[in-house]
Amino acid sequence: MRIAVLGGGNGSYAAAADLAEQGHEIRFWRRDAAALAPLLDRRILTLKDFRGERDVPLALVTTSLGQAVHGAELVLAPLPAFAQIDLARALASHLEDGQVVFLPPGTFGSYVMARELRAAGSRAEVAFAEAGTLPYLTRKHGAATIAITTRATRLPSGVFPARLGDRAFAVLRRAYPAILPVEDALSAALMNAGPIIHPPLIIMNAGPIEHFDHWDIHNEGTQPSIRRVTTALDGERMALREALGYGPPHFPLADHYESDRWMYGNLAHDKLVGSGDWRERLDLLAHRYMREDVALGLAFLVSVAEWAGVASPVARGLLSVGSAMVGEDLASGPRTLRALGLDRLDRAGMARLLRQGSV
Repeated sequence: MRIAVLGGGNGSYAAAADLAEQGHEIRFWRRDAAALAPLLDRRILTLKDFRGERDVPLALVTTSLGQAVHGAELVLAPLPAFAQIDLARALASHLEDGQVVFLPPGTFGSYVMARELRAAGSRAEVAFAEAGTLPYLTRKHGAATIAITTRATRLPSGVFPARLGDRAFAVLRRAYPAILPVEDALSAALMNAGPIIHPPLIIMNAGPIEHFDHWDIHNEGTQPSIRRVTTALDGERMALREALGYGPPHFPLADHYESDRWMYGNLAHDKLVGSGDWRERLDLLAHRYMREDVALGLAFLVSVAEWAGVASPVARGLLSVGSAMVGEDLASGPRTLRALGLDRLDRAGMARLLRQGSV
């Protein structure tokens, strides 16, 4: 299958190497030509995982978005949620009927990107899908080297609009057999683990993050008190899913730490900590965990809970503390239902939107 992999982050490099090794034709795009230079000439990524280290050739490496996307059945964009609008605008003149755009994870980006695509003038019928997590625990080990600690064994995903789900899931499963279809894009957004696991870690570890040169918030930063906050926050997420009529499994985050039933399978947290790859220098106010998972993901979760009439005191409290840290009112941010103009919908109207792509 021809797949366009977009972006310069850990997830994009991991997807390009992993899917190319599976035999797919990978067209890898990154906007930053200087950062992409080590790949432009050789078109080879070095992949490191439990099987060792080996070189994986890519079909195309380019700074031309149109060249990467043309003719691709799947467009994979594991970019931060705050980059989705700019990407949608850039893609508007390139996407073609029948393509599937996959956002792992999405933070309701499937709806946001579809809306931006239409606003930018595109009339292509494209299915947007989003997952509950990135398909990999991964970190770059150099300009052309990617280390994959583990791969997702269950990848709950939803499609916007849901009426295109059958076609979209058929494409997605060819790349990721671990795909587990869920009801719609909102269900998938409420599977997103980032706004649950990361806000307590980034906020409750603020002191050591600002004090130490390097800090592993998944190791020293995951203490019992923080785990209890994460569990309570996750309880609010699952209560919201149930109130909206979404069925199990809800993938409780406790399983990530204590069982093999979560999205990454057996001993995922132990593998993550054991790799040492998450002991890093962190910029508290600019880190993706703050700017994506608190400012967008947690704000979205709180707004949906407010719309649905479901209590979310832990989520609201963390969002308030995060707002004080960054000096912004994150509850009024761009990824809330109010900012998206969706808070006026009743539940029937929301269901129609998610199914049909319009109210």
